[in-house]
This record gives sequence, structure tokens and C-alpha cells, in this order.
Amino acid sequence: MQSSLTPFRVAVIGGGPAGLMAAETLAQGGVQVDLYDAMASVGRKFLLAGRSGMNITHAEDYEDFVGRYGAGAQPLRPMLDAFGPQAVRDWVHGLGLETFVGTSGRVFPTDMKAAPLLRAWVHRLRESGVQFHMRHRWLGWQEQGGALRFSAPGDDGAPVERLAHADALILALGGASWARLGSDGAWLPLLAARGVEVAPLAPANCGFDVNWSAHFSGRHAGEPLMTVAVIARDAQGAEMRKQGQFVVTQGGIEGSLIYALSAALRGQIAAEGHTTIWLDLMPDWTQGRVNDEVMRPRGARSLSSHLQSRLGIKGVKAGLLRECLSKEQFSDEARLAQAIKRLPLRLERTRPIDEAISSAGGVKWEALDGTMLKHAPGVFVAGEMVDWEAPTGGYLLTACFAGGVAAARDVLAWLTPR
Repeated sequence: MQSSLTPFRVAVIGGGPAGLMAAETLAQGGVQVDLYDAMASVGRKFLLAGRSGMNITHAEDYEDFVGRYGAGAQPLRPMLDAFGPQAVRDWVHGLGLETFVGTSGRVFPTDMKAAPLLRAWVHRLRESGVQFHMRHRWLGWQEQGGALRFSAPGDDGAPVERLAHADALILALGGASWARLGSDGAWLPLLAARGVEVAPLAPANCGFDVNWSAHFSGRHAGEPLMTVAVIARDAQGAEMRKQGQFVVTQGGIEGSLIYALSAALRGQIAAEGHTTIWLDLMPDWTQGRVNDEVMRPRGARSLSSHLQSRLGIKGVKAGLLRECLSKEQFSDEARLAQAIKRLPLRLERTRPIDEAISSAGGVKWEALDGTMLKHAPGVFVAGEMVDWEAPTGGYLLTACFAGGVAAARDVLAWLTPR
């Protein structure tokens, strides 16, 4: 038991957004914070996500925002209510950076970059007394005494085991995507061995494999479909439709439109071994207009030339029609017109989890009392370690921030009577 004159010491393992936010909230609460990370510096994945523009949150209606978390919306709601999109923006402003809302509703720092934000954040954490312990890979708990075990470089650079003690522990180790940046999912068997209920980690916001022909793949890999809609089935089997963009890859498809549907598609593949989506290659046209233009007399022009002239279908869209339709179907104008608005595409499997933007699975909500593990009093979890997922667009980052704040506040409440 700590004396009343000695601050509590809390360990945070994981230097991503959830762990850093937990450390900041704990330091504000007056406890000594030790932050451990296996990498040489914190925020590796955070920096990677910011390369194309640091999307920190989203400015849409709050009820719509919460609904983006699907099955995780209900358990995440109290965290988001306490630290939601506006709180994220206010926090960024407190670091001395301004934000703006893009045309899509996504919120960015004014300079669009992650590095200045991270530098300012780490500086403030150091100023508040947070101690950083880099290249410390967590190995679990010591059998006798319960000390935290880490593999860390010794004086000669070779790895040695080090022990650390803490009054409480926050685990913010991420999921299992982009393992080279630190999120490798190695924590899951450590918690499962202690009786914690966990769901297998699975790719989220991911691409999918398609059995393209060598001709199509060689000709169109890397080409974007800029204006297209996808019709897919939701978890209940009802059709849903989303419009946007995606990219044809060497072995399949990926991109924001596909990521937004990935949870449902992943579930169908798990249940059925594969799934089918339907592409609307002319989403701004009615079926009737497509029919009229396809069947319009074309004289001596080839059907391909006719499609390009009358409907603007060329390149990868034309290639998709030839790839997914038989010669007979392509030559049948009525069936071709139908396919332009509803072209079936079979997805074979998800891409590997390490390629995914994020992961699903992890610690089940049923294993938690707030953010504390029921099977391990004094151990709290935050961020992608918990079994929720969200689309891109600022939702992932906001929930990680909110989860870090919630875990830290739960720790402070748990320590108070002690």
C-alpha cells in the first residue's frame, strides 16, 4: 500500500493514440506514469496514418457518428459521450494547432500533418512527468509477485529481461495490423491464458481477393474506379448500397468504399467461404437511361466504341465488363445493360490482417467491468485491443482517444479508495 505522501505509479503499455491519451489523463490526475513501448519511438502507426492527411475525427451529426461503430456503438457510447469529436478538436487546439473541416466532413489539423501534432503531444507529456521506456516489449507477468516482465536492451545491446512494478496497469497494445509498426497481437494469448475472454483478431478496413484473369490483372492493376456504387448484403442479409471509389489491385480490390463494407463482407466470407458484391458502374444514371443508350443503333461502331461514346465506359470499367461477363452476355445488349448497373463480382477472401488498416476482435466487452478486466483487477484495456471496429474517416482515432481517456479515469477512480 502506498503512503499518502507517495503518488501512485501506473504503467501504460503501448505508445499509440490510446496509450498516449491514457498517459496524459493519468498525469493530469496526479499519478506517476511510466509508458512502455516495444518500438524505438511512440506513435509509429499514428505517423503512418497521417502521411496522406491527418484525419483526426469527423464533424457529422453526433448520432450518425456514433452509429458508424455498428455493434460497438452501444458499449462505446459512454466513452464517446465523455470525449467525442468536439473534445478531440479542443484537445488539438490545446496543443497549439488549428483544425478545419474538409468537404467530406472529415476533420484535419490545418497543416494536414501528424508529425507536428505528435511532437507537441510528446513534449507536453514529458513536461507533465510521464516517463518513456522505449524498446520494452511486454512479456506478461512474473509468476511470483506479479511484476511486469519486459524484454529490453541490456548494456551491451543484447535483450535482457527487466521487471517493473505498478499500482495499476493500462494495456493499449493495439490490434494486429502493420506489425512492423508495433501492433502484432502478441498480447492476445497472454490475456487468454489468464482466462480473459477474447475474440480472434481479424482484418478490418481491408481489401479482398478476386480471382482476376492474368490479362485483366496485368492490364488494370492499380487503376481506380472513381465513380461507382457497390451493392452488398449486410449482416442480416438485406441489401445495402454505397457509392464512392476503390482500386483494382493485382489480386483483388481495396479502397475507402470497400473498407466501409469490410465488416459485413468479412462475416459473409467466414460463414460461406466467399461472397458476392454487385457493381453499379453508372451510379448516377437510371437503369432506363442505360438501357436506352446501350440499345441505341450504333451503325458500324463496335460495341466497345459505342459504350465509350454513349456512356463514357472505357478503361477499367470496360475491362470489368469483359472480365465478369461471358462473350454471350457481353454481346446481348439487354443483359449488358443490366450488368452495367449490377455487375456481380465474387470475393474469395480478405487480404492478410497485417495489410489491413485496422483489426477487429480482441478483448470481449463481456470480459470488462468498465475498462477493467474482470479476471485481473487493476488491469485496464484501451483502444484497438477491445472488440470493436469502425470505418476510416476519423472514427478509429476518436474511439482510441476516448478509450484511453476512459481507461485512465477508471484507473484513477479505482485507485482513489486505496
